Amino acid sequence: MKKLFLASAVALAALSAQAAAPQAQQAGDNLLLSVNGMVCAFCAQGIEKRLSALPQTQSVYVNLAQKVVAVQAKPGQKFDAAKVKAEVVDAGYDVASLNTTAKTTAQVKAEMVAKK
Repeated sequence: MKKLFLASAVALAALSAQAAAPQAQQAGDNLLLSVNGMVCAFCAQGIEKRLSALPQTQSVYVNLAQKVVAVQAKPGQKFDAAKVKAEVVDAGYDVASLNTTAKTTAQVKAEMVAKK
């Protein structure tokens, strides 16, 4: 009986943690950009470095083949989309689209890998 109770408690705790995780990121906290002009790993690295330097940035994912850049905000922070776009443009690239998303950089990366 103790084992059943313990197993139930562990399962309930795991489900609670999963339910709480999506609430940490609100819609619009993260950005997904389509960037033209990236042709090499150096290009991708340059964009990643510039966006990582922003104080709100938790992580950056750049997919050179798909021309996608995902930027994840630190919990409780939001990006100024115009400032992020300006950073990419100032680096010498064209932002074809910029959208807000609740997806983390890890989720965007997983989707990109799945598309291959």
